[in-house]
Amino acid sequence: MPGILILADHDAGGFKTTALELVGKARELGGPVAALAIGTAGGEGLPADLVLTVDGPEFADFNTDPWVAALAAAVEKVQPDVILATANMIARDVMPRLAARLGVGLACDVVELKLEGGAVVGRRPVYGGKALFDVTIKSSPAIFTARPNAFVPVAAGSPGGVEALTVGVSAALVQVVETLEPAGDVADLTEASLIVAGGRAVKSTEGFDQLIRPLAAAIGASPGASRAAVDAGFCPHSEQVGQTGKVVNPSLYIACGISGAIQHLAGMRTSKVIVAVNKDADAPIFQFASYGIVGDIFTICPMLTEALK
Repeated sequence: MPGILILADHDAGGFKTTALELVGKARELGGPVAALAIGTAGGEGLPADLVLTVDGPEFADFNTDPWVAALAAAVEKVQPDVILATANMIARDVMPRLAARLGVGLACDVVELKLEGGAVVGRRPVYGGKALFDVTIKSSPAIFTARPNAFVPVAAGSPGGVEALTVGVSAALVQVVETLEPAGDVADLTEASLIVAGGRAVKSTEGFDQLIRPLAAAIGASPGASRAAVDAGFCPHSEQVGQTGKVVNPSLYIACGISGAIQHLAGMRTSKVIVAVNKDADAPIFQFASYGIVGDIFTICPMLTEALK
């Protein structure tokens, strides 16, 4: 069975659900599971066989060079066959650099991992989400980044062991001078399990605020938007879903007044359940929706909001 190293996401509140998802999938694959926690996370709460911790002023904030050095040191320490990370902005920065440093292959944005003939095979969307492609990496360690919400998380628990890892870091090329936390208490779109998104049909910022945000709040979802709604100034770019926005993989995606252009589908096609509300019965989104409601969002969304409350 492959030995697996996980880059564990964490914040001030402890390890994120995405870290527990990776541990759950690693357990399912059957190999010994080691995790790397960079920063002040410690190891408590992550039920891996071994948690390697890296701390110090160089790791207080995310910085590419020190993080790649920490990952390389962890790889040298545990000699894994597979490395897993969540497909987020940090992984998009550090994992290609780690793959280049180690001279190994990398598959990004996988939505499934399975064991075939002793090798881990990743399944990832291609062609803007219109197809799924199985990828086998022949080099070792094989590196995969996985979309949030792709796997079932394990319960938080105590690790088998915790060990501090010493990493030699040269002067970083980039200095972090300030970190600004996002406003609001809703989950980041890339990690949200529930999303309510609005399109151009909301007609205005007021329409977005009166239709999409209350519906999202009724189920504890994060608000999202199509590029058309963002370009029209109805909501900020941070809420854009799609090829030029954020790629999401929630359990539930409610698309309100979104036609379903391929650029938008590329960002949300792998959602577990898609609910579409659109007055155009021929809108492409209905071809991919689990449930469809043909109707005016200005009528349907308030009804849904009241029912879900």
